[in-house]
Amino acid sequence: MTTATTGLIDRYQNYRVRRWLVHEQRMAGMLPGWRTRRRRRALVVAVAASIAVLFVIGVLSAFDIRWAPLLWLPGAAVFLPSWTMLRIASQGQDNAPAETLDEWEIAQRNAARSVGLAITQSLALLPVLYLFVAGAVAPEADAFHIAYAGASLTLATLLAGGCAPAMILGWTRPDPEPEP
Repeated sequence: MTTATTGLIDRYQNYRVRRWLVHEQRMAGMLPGWRTRRRRRALVVAVAASIAVLFVIGVLSAFDIRWAPLLWLPGAAVFLPSWTMLRIASQGQDNAPAETLDEWEIAQRNAARSVGLAITQSLALLPVLYLFVAGAVAPEADAFHIAYAGASLTLATLLAGGCAPAMILGWTRPDPEPEP
């Protein structure tokens, strides 16, 4: 029986906090050498570069370059480990429940999320405009390549916006306090 005080959203938030605390405890000892600001910034650059490569691959696909889709594999091979390492090194604070953060961390997280949303909205216009123009100007063009290029561009823009909060926090957060 749910009451007004323990509704579905409250129960989900409590579950999220419990799950987050378990996840945080499990990741606490991982990659200690990568938690410095310098190393996190290197990971941010690697993530940004790999997303840029994925976007360029989408642009190359739009120009019907046949070998361009093969480059997704190396781009993803760089993106996935660097993104995972960045999330671990920055303690995944971009996605932490508010109950596990202090006021300053909540303000930073919310500001980074706001920038991530703006990036997503701005960059997503590029593939949408490409699809509009390609469909209107060249309706006889190969629909497969137009769709693949549009999907590639859209995925790269969504990754950029979705990863932006963690990248911002990873770049701006100070070095962690040394443990005694």
